[in-house]
Amino acid sequence: MNKTRHVICKSVDLPPGERKIVKVAGRSIGIFNVDGSLHAIKNRCPHQGAELCRGTVGGTMLPAAPGEYEYGLEGRVLRCPWHFWEFDLTTGKMLFVPGRMRVKTYQVSLEPPRLEKFNVKVEERMVVLYI
Repeated sequence: MNKTRHVICKSVDLPPGERKIVKVAGRSIGIFNVDGSLHAIKNRCPHQGAELCRGTVGGTMLPAAPGEYEYGLEGRVLRCPWHFWEFDLTTGKMLFVPGRMRVKTYQVSLEPPRLEKFNVKVEERMVVLYI
């Protein structure tokens, strides 16, 4: 199945640490720049339907030995604004129970601008365009 290409913005309009929420093909999707890497997820929490992409982005506590505390994944963790469930922006997986729930992710990339080319010919001082 071919995927339809949708141009969202210029890369300078989405610097590292920023997000853009867009409506594409009837879907609300959040696009996040995580340290220069782009990730897109559905803007709907699978728990109770909150606008997930409006939540906070940060890090989280990582598994560690008893009495030890390790913070990590800075800039990769999206917290639902309603119940603070945490999702990994790079995979869409829920952090607390990764196999239980996930958010739909979408392919996103940086591409050079495409220029449409046309054959133009000058005929007797008239410019004629052939498409």
